[in-house]
Amino acid sequence: MAPTCSSLNAALAPQWLPRWLRSSGLALLAALLANATLAQGEPAPNAPRRVVFVAQDFRNGGVTAVYRGFEQASMELGWALSIVNGKGDRATIRRLFDEAVASGAHGVVLVGFDESDIADRLPAANRPTPVLVGWHTSALGGGASRLFVNVSTDPEVVADMAAALVVPPAGSRAGVVIFNDSRFDIANIKTLHMRKALLRCANCDLLAVEDMPISSAAKEMPAALEQLQRRFGARWTHVLAINDVYMDSMHFPLSALGRRDIVGIAAGDGSRTALSRIRSGRSQQIATIAEPTMLQGWQLADELRRAFAGQPPSGRVARPIAVTTELLGRLGKQEIDDALPYRADYRRQWFGGAASGVKPQ
Repeated sequence: MAPTCSSLNAALAPQWLPRWLRSSGLALLAALLANATLAQGEPAPNAPRRVVFVAQDFRNGGVTAVYRGFEQASMELGWALSIVNGKGDRATIRRLFDEAVASGAHGVVLVGFDESDIADRLPAANRPTPVLVGWHTSALGGGASRLFVNVSTDPEVVADMAAALVVPPAGSRAGVVIFNDSRFDIANIKTLHMRKALLRCANCDLLAVEDMPISSAAKEMPAALEQLQRRFGARWTHVLAINDVYMDSMHFPLSALGRRDIVGIAAGDGSRTALSRIRSGRSQQIATIAEPTMLQGWQLADELRRAFAGQPPSGRVARPIAVTTELLGRLGKQEIDDALPYRADYRRQWFGGAASGVKPQ
């Protein structure tokens, strides 16, 4: 008899994990971290570096969480860190990127916007280009044309996990509306694969795909929900969204429309606000497919450090986590990432056997 996915996860999981965690979606991620090796050898410690963190928009909870992780790792490494916020505006992001390159920083971290937004700015640099790493700067993780590496989970996996949580009402059909932001390749891939998954669902109907900028969701959501209610009425039962931000602005408008029954599921990224309302068990958002964003912040620092040392990218791709009220109840007060040993693992890689970070001299 072939082993199931859950039994494989439990078998791969480190035995120091609690029993319930070994059988959850976190187990495989913990195992991958525990078993990861760097075939090229560990980079030697670097001198302190100056790094600029360019955020697409700190209103995006995923961006904020990645920053918190990267800030922690930068402090461990003794780096001087500057942060700038593009506030969702492409022109502002391009200007901030130009300023970061001109500042002479050793590294620039691009978070939450497509690499193509700044690709034409690189040849204009009048000095050596800093090392560039990104989070969600292209559709897939790994090497990018202009960047040393892009850190991301696989958006196809995220989309499939989100769509799998759509459960049609008893004796009825699920009527689903998807919220997308077509400015981003990664969002378009999530939307495409959620659409495909719904087409495979015998009792699901895809009612509409709403294209709404994440940065405008708070302003545009009430009118969009009112229009959807007029169009579809009781046929509309579920919302899938490419980001938790859309769910931030749904509760009160849906309540005003008498639609507290609509179920929300986000295909990313596990913001603190989303986790809080899912934890309560009283929210219309029942789940989010979270990226281990704090871990990814540390990975960004590790990728920069590898680049500074002349080493290739690590090749690591984290697995997303289906976060529900049940999982959060088991975690208690822990963050999603807290059950994973990434901080200790990276400290061992960076500083040898030390249990805590010792700053490079």
